[in-house]
Amino acid sequence: MAKFQSLHDAVRDNLKDGDVVAFEGFTHLIPHAAAHEAIRQGRKDLTLIRMTPDIIYDQMIGMGLVKKVVFSYAGNPGVGLLRRMRDAIENGWPRSIETVEHSHAAMANAYEAGAAGLPCAVFRGYRGAGLKDVNPEIRSITCPFTGEELAAVPAHRPDVAFVHAQKASKRGDVLVEGIIGVQKEAVLASKRAVVTVEEIVDDFDDLHPNLCVLPHWTVTAIAHVPGGAHPSYTHGYYDRDNAAYLEWDKVSADRDLFMQWMKTNVLEAGPGAFAERVKGL
Repeated sequence: MAKFQSLHDAVRDNLKDGDVVAFEGFTHLIPHAAAHEAIRQGRKDLTLIRMTPDIIYDQMIGMGLVKKVVFSYAGNPGVGLLRRMRDAIENGWPRSIETVEHSHAAMANAYEAGAAGLPCAVFRGYRGAGLKDVNPEIRSITCPFTGEELAAVPAHRPDVAFVHAQKASKRGDVLVEGIIGVQKEAVLASKRAVVTVEEIVDDFDDLHPNLCVLPHWTVTAIAHVPGGAHPSYTHGYYDRDNAAYLEWDKVSADRDLFMQWMKTNVLEAGPGAFAERVKGL
């Protein structure tokens, strides 16, 4: 049953040191506010799972929260590298991290398997690809019905998932519109799920029943955080802040500049700052 909490309390109660955690959102609805709260609370030794980790994981890695990343493609979308992630991998700053790389297909299937309570995902993939040579978690199995060789990877079963959405009802149901990505699967695969939302409404009685709604019994905590996906976008509320992604490429290139930016924009800022940042977008 979903519990309405402040973002501080939702993170404090549901994210622990050493957890396996997914902050999911695919271009759209990326839960930046929740990740910033995790940084402020100084969580450590986290294993991060995500399709296309972008600048929010770059920030978490750069602040030393992370020991391992399970991912498919890492980059600043439309701009280039994740410089803090690269510094950690190549130079061990601020600490060394372990990386486990998959294809997009493998990540999506692993979430789907986790959501279904299965131990692994089975799919067609990795044929002719080199990832299986550096990732021992990529295995092959033979279909017992056709004899076809298929790829298999472990299911994703995070301790906690964080996602952002447009609306929550007072009962605790959550509405997700626009590009869905794997948010629904991440929530269903996780032991706990925290959702930040743009607004809280009385009910969803006037909505089409086929819209993506996470029932209240799939959600652990809900926090009202307008603008909580910035600088990514939230369909129907604000656009993507492209300038912020370009700025990050410069900020993240220098360790001292990175630390000063994080101090000003994360450590000394609160969730309320996100509402201000999306004005005019």
